[in-house]
Amino acid sequence: MQVNSEPTTRESPGGPTPSTPPPSRGHAEARAAVGHQLSEGDAEKAAALRKMKLVALGLLLVMAVIFVFAFALQKEYPWLQYVRAAAEGGMVGALADWFAVTALFKYPMGIKIPHTAIIPRRKDQIGASLGEFVETNFLSEQVVQDKLASVNIARRAGEWLATPAGSERVAKEGAAVIRGLFKVLNDDDVQAVIEGMVRKHLLTPPWGPPVGKMAERIFRDGHHHNLVDLLVDRAADWVDDNHDTVTHLVSDRSPTWVPQFVDGLVGDKVYVEILKFVRAVQADPNHQVRQSIDKYLNDLAQDLQHDPAMIARAEDIKAQVLGDPEVRELASRTWGTVKNALLGAVDDPDSELTVKFKAAVRDFGSRLVSDPELAGKVNAWIGDAAGYLVRTYRSDIAGVITDTVARWDAKETSQKIELQVGKDLQFIRINGTVVGALAGLAIFTVAHLIFG
Repeated sequence: MQVNSEPTTRESPGGPTPSTPPPSRGHAEARAAVGHQLSEGDAEKAAALRKMKLVALGLLLVMAVIFVFAFALQKEYPWLQYVRAAAEGGMVGALADWFAVTALFKYPMGIKIPHTAIIPRRKDQIGASLGEFVETNFLSEQVVQDKLASVNIARRAGEWLATPAGSERVAKEGAAVIRGLFKVLNDDDVQAVIEGMVRKHLLTPPWGPPVGKMAERIFRDGHHHNLVDLLVDRAADWVDDNHDTVTHLVSDRSPTWVPQFVDGLVGDKVYVEILKFVRAVQADPNHQVRQSIDKYLNDLAQDLQHDPAMIARAEDIKAQVLGDPEVRELASRTWGTVKNALLGAVDDPDSELTVKFKAAVRDFGSRLVSDPELAGKVNAWIGDAAGYLVRTYRSDIAGVITDTVARWDAKETSQKIELQVGKDLQFIRINGTVVGALAGLAIFTVAHLIFG
């Protein structure tokens, strides 16, 4: 990350003032030392690491200075031998731990000593081991399911869905998904799919047998009698209201030599007989005409199922009613209607569809909270789904760690890891200095007591 050494300024009534605060000197030096872009958090870690290195180095220098003075004056002041021994042990401990810590990340002083620069040299093996560790200990089906069971996702999700904010968020995200789908879907492709479904499920199967079977059931249960009653009633009303029409039909078809009054008498007689006949059919549920209609309809239902000629006629009617242009127009209208209706509904927060969807979401959330059986089923489904994902893809998930580490540059990998743990490792150097000093003092004291 490039950091300007001089802050930009802007003019103000009181003179130029910085437009942005300059980065701290420690952060800038840390970025420069690392040599690649760092986030603000990593820059802080790098600065802290640098400070701890200076502390550890400073303690080593203090030990060295003490050792020099004690060594030079120990003959004049014998008690300084103990100080020299402590300082000598402290330097040995500090140098040993410096070597150990440095050997993890780089070659000490650039010298390629065996078994040093462990992380850069074994980066891929470390990544593979880390991925295997995560896969074995964290991506376990039982571990994931136990964690999900302890969280009770169904209840938490229900509490959130039952709130207005939760249902509003679900409706908003659902609307975005629908709009996105309509943008992605091609109208011609969707219409082609609908047309194919219509042809497969509506046009390809023969109509005769299923229509005949349905008609047989309707006629057997007598559901058509209401329609027959309606037709008979309309016929009776028409005859009752059209006396002149019936008499004119009779007179128009009689010979010209028949006297006119005879035509009138015959026309009246025919009208009366027709009216009596229609009234009789209307009044008698078991009239012969009704029975004839029932027989004709039942025969038609049987022919539609079993008579090849009737089945062929039904197919001809189907082809005339639903030809290629009609099917394409039906698919186009269906898709256009559905698309416009859904887009209009999702764009309007007060539409009936949106309001009912929000209510359904809140109701489902309330049921998840109040119904332990439903919540248990949802938790079981989630656990099974998570278990399946972990069981099936655990190696792929862990492989992300291995592949990511493998793609890292060796030097950059070492720097990344050192940023995370380097500060704590510097305490090892400090502790080594202190422990070395105490150990040197103890060893010298014991030896002095034994050998005088």
